Amino acid sequence: MNELVTGDAVVLGVQPARLPSRALAITIDLAVLLTVFVLLSVGLAVATVTLDEAATAAIAVATFLLVLVGGPVAVETLTHGRSLGKLACGLRVVRDDGGPIRFRHALVRGAMGMVEILGTFGVVGCVASLVSARGRRLGDVFAGTLVVRERVPAGRSFAVPPPPPWLVGRFAQLDLSGVPDGLWLAIRQYLTRMNQLDATVRGSMAERLSTDLAAHTGAPAPQGVPAAAYLAAVVNERQTRDVRRVTAGAGRAGRVPGALPVPVHRAFSGDREVAAWQVGPGTPTVVPPTTTAAEVKGSADGPAPTGFAPPA
Repeated sequence: MNELVTGDAVVLGVQPARLPSRALAITIDLAVLLTVFVLLSVGLAVATVTLDEAATAAIAVATFLLVLVGGPVAVETLTHGRSLGKLACGLRVVRDDGGPIRFRHALVRGAMGMVEILGTFGVVGCVASLVSARGRRLGDVFAGTLVVRERVPAGRSFAVPPPPPWLVGRFAQLDLSGVPDGLWLAIRQYLTRMNQLDATVRGSMAERLSTDLAAHTGAPAPQGVPAAAYLAAVVNERQTRDVRRVTAGAGRAGRVPGALPVPVHRAFSGDREVAAWQVGPGTPTVVPPTTTAAEVKGSADGPAPTGFAPPA
C-alpha cells in the first residue's frame, strides 16, 4: 500500500519521494556538509598545531561525527524534516502517520545514514530505496519515517458540467445518504473527463455508474433520461444540499456574510430560472427560482451550455 494513512485511518494525498529526487537532495546536503567539514578541519588543524598526534586524531574524529552525523540530525530536528537539499527539491521527512519527525527519528536516520550512505557510498541506500514500494531507505524503515514530496505538480482541473435544465430539481426527494464516497468520486471523475473518452467507452461507463448509483439510492434511474445527464443532475443535487447545510441561516440566497455572490451558470426549471452563484471560495450553491424565463429572454449571456441534449 503506497498511501500515507494517519492514526485516524485518514488517507493523506501525498506522494512518496523516489530515488532521483532523494539522491539529488542527499548530494546537495553532502556537498554542504563536506564544505563545512573541510573548513572546520582546516581551522582546527591550525589551532591545534601544537598538540600531539593522538589529540589531533581525536579532534578529527569528533569533528567528523559532529558535522557529518550530528549536523543532519540537528537540522532535520529543528526544521521538522527539511534539510537544505530537501528544501531545494521540495521534499520533507515525515512519520509513517504523516506527522512531523522528532529528535529520535532524526537520530536513527542519521546513524543509519552513516552506514548506508557514507559507509557504502550510497549503494545500500539506493538498493533499499529501489526495493521499497515507497522509496524508503533503511534509516526510514528503522526510524518509522517516510520522505514525501511537498511540491506536487498541479494538474489541470476540470469542472463538473451543470445538469440539463429539464433535470434541475427533479431529484430533490432522492435519498443520497447511502451513496459511498468512492462512488461519488468515480462519478465526478467520469463527468469531468467524459468528453475525452471514446463514445462506446463513455456510454458503457455512464450506464454502469448510473446503475450503481440507482442501487445505492434505492430508486431506479428515470426512463428516457441519458445516463450521463442523470449522473450530472444527481451530483448537482448533492452539491446543492451540501452548500445549503453549510450556509443554513445565512440568508435565503445562502450568502456568506460579507461575501458578494458571483454568478457561475444559469439554468431553467420549468419556466423559472435557477442561477448558480459562488458565495465563497469553492462553494457553489443554487439560488431558489426567482426569475422567469420570459423575464430573462433576450439576455446576452443566456443559459450556459450543459453538453446534454433533452430527450426527444
